[in-house]
Amino acid sequence: MTEPPPSHSYLLVDDDAVFRERLARALRKRGCEVATAANADEAIEAARVNSPERAVVDLRMPGRSGLELVRELLAIDPATQIVVLTGYGSIGTAIDAIRLGATYYLSKPADVIDLLAAFERGTQPADANSNTGQVAAPSLARTEWEHIQRVLADADGNVSEAARRLDMHRRSLQRKLQKQPPCT
Repeated sequence: MTEPPPSHSYLLVDDDAVFRERLARALRKRGCEVATAANADEAIEAARVNSPERAVVDLRMPGRSGLELVRELLAIDPATQIVVLTGYGSIGTAIDAIRLGATYYLSKPADVIDLLAAFERGTQPADANSNTGQVAAPSLARTEWEHIQRVLADADGNVSEAARRLDMHRRSLQRKLQKQPPCT
């Protein structure tokens, strides 16, 4: 008979209530203690009361950013492992979070299996052949795709408005949006 996996205490911070509660429910089913917060202020308050072993932080939330929250959670308890959730293709910002001390990052939408795997990958020792502390910069194509996704999100999904902000023809933007995002 195999031993059950160890349970951890989690703090889930995301302004999307449905997503946050779905992850919380899945973690609780696995025997984990879970606290939730909708923004950075709630998360800091919860961490001061009961510092979690693991935190899941969304980068883009109303109010203070996830980057600020990563800094503050680690100031409260440097042993807290943090996985950063990125949306809108914000891989560059996720890399900044890793440099600040986050354990790993995931693109949204992510499920509980992705989340647990990210924590596991983040706790693995660095490969002897890898450049410790070095995070590969995204390719130019990936950076362009991320920028387009950010501008489109800022334009509330309005392609015509996003094209205007990007100084690009609407049809050209539509063609770019039909392509799959480039790998790193």
